[in-house]
Amino acid sequence: MGSVEVVEVSLPRETERFVRTWFSIYENEPNWVPPLYFERKQWFDPARNPYFEKARPAYFLARRDGRDVGTIGVSIDSTYQEREKGTAFFGFFEFVDDEDVAGALLGAAREWLIDQGVTRAIGPFNFTTNHEFGLIVDGFDDPPMVANPWNAPWYPRVYEAIGLTKAMDWYAYRCDADMPGMQKMIRVSNRLLSRNEDLVIRALDMSRWDEDVEKVRGIYRDAWEQNWAHVRVSDREFDFIAGGLKQLIDPDLCFIAEIGGQVAGISVTLPDFNQVVHRMNGRILPFGWLHVLRKKQLMDRVRVFMLGISRDFQSLPLGAALYAKTFEVALAKGYRYGEASLILENNHRMRGALEKMGAVIDKTYRNYEIVLQPEAIATKEGAP
Repeated sequence: MGSVEVVEVSLPRETERFVRTWFSIYENEPNWVPPLYFERKQWFDPARNPYFEKARPAYFLARRDGRDVGTIGVSIDSTYQEREKGTAFFGFFEFVDDEDVAGALLGAAREWLIDQGVTRAIGPFNFTTNHEFGLIVDGFDDPPMVANPWNAPWYPRVYEAIGLTKAMDWYAYRCDADMPGMQKMIRVSNRLLSRNEDLVIRALDMSRWDEDVEKVRGIYRDAWEQNWAHVRVSDREFDFIAGGLKQLIDPDLCFIAEIGGQVAGISVTLPDFNQVVHRMNGRILPFGWLHVLRKKQLMDRVRVFMLGISRDFQSLPLGAALYAKTFEVALAKGYRYGEASLILENNHRMRGALEKMGAVIDKTYRNYEIVLQPEAIATKEGAP
């Protein structure tokens, strides 16, 4: 077997080669959901994706014996530097089951980051917490829900072998119709609404899309601000992400909670389009969404993609009320079960609300870290 060669590649010019490498890695993995090529081409294009207005990326590809066998990307987010100076993100880290390949990719990424003055890297993030992230370490047996990644079972072993260590875990909770606490939570939520005239939980109004998106944006910035590794999004970034979600959402499953006219919380739940995309092998043209949308009857599960409560109202059981409302409507629309993800391991309030309903952890996603320049960290910590 030949040696591993790692080369830096230019995206979006070489996007197809970069992405097709993943297809060859996962060709025998039935639970992997191929990405949509046109979507990834937009992600990697600085002319289309506003993320690159504040980020410096680099991408690397590994070859051995004339075959592409792995990829990695890194990015330095200027906004995140204000919060965690010296910390960068790595992601798009895919490789065959070989520690030499993974180690060579991480080594190339490490050299590039050190040259940029970075002292620590965390990941996988494709690109940040505002995008896909996390490595599955438990729960490989079925495909992921929409907008969540999937990786082969050997990845955690290889991550640890090449020097990456745990930074944070995230959980995907499965929520079934027959959960012991589901109906009780729905009844409690309905009583809360009936006894508080100032509290209104309403569905997203597509005819007021811009206005409602602005409300979601405000809660997203407030409720997620203190979360581990959270990266504050610009207005243009948020609009780009929201625009991508607009064609996926079912407005009946997206809610805004208001108290006395003030936005107190939001939830966004998506039908699991992965159940359809899984069959398309990534080759769907933009207009092919019409085909996907016509296949909605094949989707019998949903993902609570985003749920947040304003810090001004976190003493109220609004999280539980939004979960209850979501699953009440989802069950009435014929969905069999749902997933709430991704939930930080230290988000005890949200985890408690789910566990009271009877939700159980179905998948565990992990983020890892690696210190790139220990001497720089030591100097920084020891500075007067």
